[in-house]
Order: sequence, then C-alpha cells, then structure tokens
Amino acid sequence: MQPSVFIHDLKLFLDASPTPFHAVQQLKHRFETAGFVELSESASWVLTPGQGYFTLKNGSSILAWRQPTESVGFAAGMRMTGAHTDSPCLRVKPQPEMHRHGYSQLGVEVYGGALLNPWFDRDLSLAGRVTFRTSTGALNSQLIDFKKPIAVIPSLAIHLDREANASRSINAQTYLPPILGQTQEKTDFREFLKTYIESNASVSIDKVLDYELSFYDVNPANTVGLSDEFITSARLDNLLSCFIGMQALIEAAPGPCQLLICNDHEEVGSASACGAQGPMLSQWLERVLPKTDERWSILARSLFVSADNAHGIHPNFADRHDENHGPKLNAGPVVKINSNQRYATNSETSAIFRNLAESIQVPVQCFVVRSDMACGSTIGPITATETGIATVDVGVPQFAMHSIREMAGVKDAFYLYQILQSFNATKAL
Repeated sequence: MQPSVFIHDLKLFLDASPTPFHAVQQLKHRFETAGFVELSESASWVLTPGQGYFTLKNGSSILAWRQPTESVGFAAGMRMTGAHTDSPCLRVKPQPEMHRHGYSQLGVEVYGGALLNPWFDRDLSLAGRVTFRTSTGALNSQLIDFKKPIAVIPSLAIHLDREANASRSINAQTYLPPILGQTQEKTDFREFLKTYIESNASVSIDKVLDYELSFYDVNPANTVGLSDEFITSARLDNLLSCFIGMQALIEAAPGPCQLLICNDHEEVGSASACGAQGPMLSQWLERVLPKTDERWSILARSLFVSADNAHGIHPNFADRHDENHGPKLNAGPVVKINSNQRYATNSETSAIFRNLAESIQVPVQCFVVRSDMACGSTIGPITATETGIATVDVGVPQFAMHSIREMAGVKDAFYLYQILQSFNATKAL
C-alpha cells in the first residue's frame, strides 16, 4: 500500500469511529471485506489453516487472527499485536436532563484522563450504543451517530474571569454540561433518542432502556503542515494503532499464526470483561490451543507487540522530557521502556523489534519518562502478566495526548505499519 492511500484510508477510519462501538464496526467491516470470517463466542469453532477469523466482545473489543498454514503450524509461535479502542471523552449520564435559564443541557461524566480545556467552543456531536425494547417486547441495541453538530460547551468570556489565562481550572460537574438548544421545559432525553432512532431506522420502539453515548468533535481528520507531514484528529490515541494493526494483519500472507486484539477500557484501567485485564485473550488461547502443555510451549515462542502512542518531544515544553529520550515526530516509531514495569519491554523484546525495523530500513526511537515524573502505562504489562507472553511496548510519537484533537507524524504511522507487516511475515523471531 502506498503512503498516500494508507493515510487517506486512515482518515476515513478515524472519522467513522467516534466511539469504541463504531471503531469495532469499522474493523469488522474491513476484516469481512478482506475475507475474514466472524465467529460467535457462543458457537463451536471449526478452524481452517490459513483462514482469517475474528470475534467480538461487548461490541467494543475485537480479536482477529489468521490461522497458521499447515506447512508452518504453531511451531513458529504467534505474531500478536494489541491496541485499544477507547479514548478519553465526555459520556452522557443516565439521568442527564438539565434545564437552566431556558437552555437545554445534558449532564456528562468524564471518561478517562481527558484534557478538559480543549473541549470548550467545539462543534460537538453525539454517538454510541442505545438499548431499547421494541413494540413487540424484544430487547435490541443499535449504534447511533448524529454526525452533525448538536451541542457546544461555550467558554466563559474573559471579561467575567480576568484570571482565566493564568489560573482557570475546570470543574467537571458544573462547567462541562453541553448546551443543546433553547427550550421552554426540560427535554426527556430517552424520548428524544426514541424519536431519533425511529425516524432514522425501520424499528418501532416501546421504550429506550439505556445507552452508552459520548460527545465528540465533528472536525474531521486532516493532514497539516507546510508539506502535509502531520495528521491531526480526535482519538489518535489509540485508533491509530488499531488501524495500523488491522491493515498489517489484512495484508499479511498466510504463514505463522497472526493476531490482533483491540480492547476497550484501557483508558480507565482495563479491568472489564472486554478489557485487557479481562479473559478475552486467555479464553481465545484456551479455545484455539486446548492442550495446556502445547499452549505454553507455543507462547514461549511468541511475541506480543503492545502498540499505543508515545509522547513526542514538544518544542514548547522540551523540559518535560529526558533530554536523551525525547522522540521526534516523523523520525520513527518509539520503543517504550520503564524499569518499574509500567511498560513491558525488556532488552530481548526491544532487540527483536529493533532488528525487524533495521531489516526493512525503518528508523526507531526510544522513550523513557523523566526520572522525576510519573509514567503512564498500556495494555502491555497487563497482557504480559495475564498470559506470560514476551511483550514489547511501542507506539507512534504524538502531541496533545488525551486532548479532543491530537497530532502525529504521517511518516511514523506508515513506518509502524511497515514494521508490523514484517513482524507478521517473519517465520523466526
């Protein structure tokens, strides 16, 4: 795939994935188009060598893989890549209706470690999953996406807060409820959803029972810079890695077992049925490799690449980095290292990744957090702890992590895609 086509498809994927549910639907569609077969968790599985498969959990996590060919089998171990589908955002509360001074608003809860200031003065839409009872009494769920701007969180004018540029902090309870419009009385939000769904789908709803809905910025993904060297978008952390992993798996020739898992709930700790700390990957391993001794032997010859974006060195805040470990945008993907095991990389897994990159002449950088600052984490240490698989934490360097709009290098995204392609194809690690 050419870099220009890769970036064009990436932007389409990002724009179509405002929530983890939509991201998984996009991944599912692309895998199906590539000939992968969906398998239900509740069904028995009959697997064919060389065939691609995928299975979903909660509609917000996906595990896709290609069975090894008969000639290679599992003897070569597995090539495994992991990412996460969720991003920090504002989620609508269960009883969100607010009516103040003639304005209709919705109460929101902050999901994950979001940068809150950038959410002000943005054109916001709403998307997610709604569960309802139909007029026949059946329970059903449907994804919705308003797509157009329906809300905004206006800033308070500086005339009313002269210290805003020096010391304004955000009260998540009182400052963040978006304004949806002007009404004479409080709007019944569930009735609003019922009317919207019925007018946009051929379904008759008795009652909306619940929902998981998130606000998002409608501004589409773009390439920016004098030479279009950057990509800006919401949810680059970590839909960028999901897309890269998907594309590398789809284009991989059959050979060793190749796997991609994209988990939900990483931004809130991964402790859920569909999170990396849940049983999704372990259950798959037990199902595909039911013999315990054989499974452990194969895992000992496998590698898990935990792909999650890294902090690029910001030219305006260079002092926030270790001076020897400040990754630059468009200078290559990053190997992430932390002696306190916030990342799962060790010298051997780092060497494997670096060797793969060198073999295809792709540059690689290194990130270590400043010794006087706390370090974030990824699904890497969790997956390594749960399964015992040797793991390397890597990622594309970016700016504005956890903002409503993030920025990364165009070259870095394509570099990581090239490395994962090589990783999936290699018969010996």
